Amino acid sequence: MDPYTPLRARPGGRKKNLGLSAKEYTKITGTIASVRRNRQLSDDIYEDEDVRVHSSRENRVKSHEPSFIAETSFVRAPLNSRVGSSASIPKAKGKAKEDVLDSLPVDIQEALILEDLLYVLMGIEGAHISSNSLILSTDSSLRDLTERILPLGTYYTAISSFVESRSHLDFGLVNHALCAAIRDMLKVGPSHLASVVLLTLPKDYQTLLSQLEHAFNTSPQFSLQKLWFYVHPTVHTLSLIYQLILELATTDDDDASSSSSESDPEQAARDEALGLGGAKLKAVLSDMKKSTSDAPINVKGGEVLAVIYERMQTMSGDPTAVKVYGTLLTAAGVPYVEMLRVWTTTGRLEDPYEELCVKESKFISKGILEVDYTDEYWERRYTLRDGSTLSSKRQHAGVPLPRTPGGRLPGGACVPPLLEGWKHKVLLAGKYLNVIRECGIGVQADQKDTTKESLSMEDEKLYKFIEDAYTHANRTLLRLLLQDQQLIPRLRSLKRYFFLSNSSFLTHLLDLSHAELKKPAKGASIVKLQSLLDLALTGEDAAFREDVRVTIASSGLYEWLLKVISVSGVIGGEEGEGLPDEEAKKDRDREKEKDDKKPMLAIDALTLDYNVKFPLSLVISRKTILRYQLLFRFLLHLKHVEQSLASMWIEQKTTPWRRPVHNHPEFEQWRLRVALLRARMLAFVQQILAFTTFEVLEPNWRALETKLANVTTVDQLLRDHVDFLDTCLKECMLTSAKLLRAYSRMIITCSTFALYTSSFTKSANQALAAAESSDGDQAMNKRWEFLKKFESNFNHWFKFHLDCVQYYASSENVSLLPLVVRLSGIKAMS
Repeated sequence: MDPYTPLRARPGGRKKNLGLSAKEYTKITGTIASVRRNRQLSDDIYEDEDVRVHSSRENRVKSHEPSFIAETSFVRAPLNSRVGSSASIPKAKGKAKEDVLDSLPVDIQEALILEDLLYVLMGIEGAHISSNSLILSTDSSLRDLTERILPLGTYYTAISSFVESRSHLDFGLVNHALCAAIRDMLKVGPSHLASVVLLTLPKDYQTLLSQLEHAFNTSPQFSLQKLWFYVHPTVHTLSLIYQLILELATTDDDDASSSSSESDPEQAARDEALGLGGAKLKAVLSDMKKSTSDAPINVKGGEVLAVIYERMQTMSGDPTAVKVYGTLLTAAGVPYVEMLRVWTTTGRLEDPYEELCVKESKFISKGILEVDYTDEYWERRYTLRDGSTLSSKRQHAGVPLPRTPGGRLPGGACVPPLLEGWKHKVLLAGKYLNVIRECGIGVQADQKDTTKESLSMEDEKLYKFIEDAYTHANRTLLRLLLQDQQLIPRLRSLKRYFFLSNSSFLTHLLDLSHAELKKPAKGASIVKLQSLLDLALTGEDAAFREDVRVTIASSGLYEWLLKVISVSGVIGGEEGEGLPDEEAKKDRDREKEKDDKKPMLAIDALTLDYNVKFPLSLVISRKTILRYQLLFRFLLHLKHVEQSLASMWIEQKTTPWRRPVHNHPEFEQWRLRVALLRARMLAFVQQILAFTTFEVLEPNWRALETKLANVTTVDQLLRDHVDFLDTCLKECMLTSAKLLRAYSRMIITCSTFALYTSSFTKSANQALAAAESSDGDQAMNKRWEFLKKFESNFNHWFKFHLDCVQYYASSENVSLLPLVVRLSGIKAMS
């Protein structure tokens, strides 16, 4: 026969799937057997069969020259003697092979089978046993015992192949640790044959074989029955490991067969990153450097631990299975636990093979907080691979598909069942420390956590360690935000500037920039407005005033809010409410026509902005500043309309409005109706303003201060801050389409009415001149018609607005009840 030549790997090729399929298993076992069988240049049959049989156990006939130079030293090559002896057995084929044993006594048959079994148990194919099956007809009792022992060789060969294939780098550290544990169970170690009977774990498997071989060579009483007596505990324990590796290998095979029609699970995240804007361009550049192949995700990381744990739970009634799987779970979990320890104590994610349940998006940096309104850094810089979040029902993108519909997730996305209840604390502990590291502050581990005691997946100390690490990281970041970064004073300054708690600066600003704010929004000078704001803040004791900036919005407040509500419901609040499609379309068309006809004024687009540095930008992010800006523009419009109506009241205290005209009673009635309408509008604006400031913003701010004084976690702090702003938006009627639509019509009517102050005064002067003339007042009907348009418009939208407020106060938002009482007084005036 031809000498054995090792197979060479194809140049440039790389296996995409390293799992142990049935075809690969057959090929590997066949190769191992052929290596031992084909190392001789010839297989000549001995002339004298009787001489060969009697000398088979004591004096082996020297074989012909082998295909390699055999190493005679047992220390250097302990299996060379077995290879030679195995090859020197004559290779008969077919019925001739069966006749060899049939013609021998039973004890000689047992001796030959025993010798073959010792080879088979080491993965070397015997002369009378091929492919782990007895291919000859012999005594039924010997055949039955042999068939009981043969699976042990199958288990050993498969386990050895699994250990060799899973030692590749692509399978990660957890698989490496699992293979090391299995290899340790199969290692050679000192033992005695008497202890083999008590063997429950196969860690001395090779030692057992060497002792059995020694007994076979030295003890005449060693029989097949004794061999079964010694190895039958090991058959059970090796079968447990075999079932485990079979599940791991078949999972890889099934995933590989179905992956050809599936897309890369990470591709969705990359596409989403590409569509988020210019700030996400680095996402594409980063992902282009990585492999974009559609190779399936190997069984690794948390999935390996999950498989072992599930098997241990399924076979919890078998003490041997619990001990075997528990040992493997502890050993395989060592690198996983170490990654958890590093992440939760330092904030560094050391996961080169993507095995941990935490995932890092490196293309998202803290600079995104300055331009991104979705807070990508905090929400998506570090996430769980399974896509779950603590507060949001929406899962993150980029979650791989499960192995089977409704089954477990692949690779690191599969969270070990023991960690399922702790995964969010694991994520937050490292995330908090990472924020501190991003600030350039050294992370000091808690003294309790500095102990280097070994932790395992089943040890309760691990979960106490996670809890302590989470508490320490949480306390450290809270101290940084509240004390070092002065979060509370920052929030108070936001309240001062955006909620107008001390609005004298705004009155001063509106007086100084009166001429500039009358210009179109595109023609107003932001530099000039910023200088006027600095001048208005100069005389006041305003903290952090250097961080306040003037900006001009690109769209009107109410138009923008109605667009958002009609598309996505309310802003950051309840879902499902929006304008009907037809009404929303009509409003958009109407607003578009208005925008085409008349440009937006600077006063309608004026807003403030606020600059904060990291890590305060986590709390005062662009998303929260947007909410502050919406409330500021709402209050600014109310203040501006109130100021305009007050100016109109001052204008109407002049002579044309106070001079008695007894000969023109209709004109006096017209003046009275104008003053009454102006008073009703001013009362409406003042009641809305008083309700907003005294019954919405101030009570909610006091509640927020109380919560911040007792806050215990950073996520609770972020959640309380956003909830405060969302509550203010909702109670200010900025999140309901019907309320916002009615209110916007009301405030536009009031502001438009105030713009006609000079026109009304001019009409009054004309009426006075006409009263003194003999021709009479010919334009009185036009004055009444013009005034009645304002009255009918105000009455209609006021009634509609009041009905909406009463409905929402009785059904959804009880905080609007005080506003119902306030507006009822205005209704009585009509």
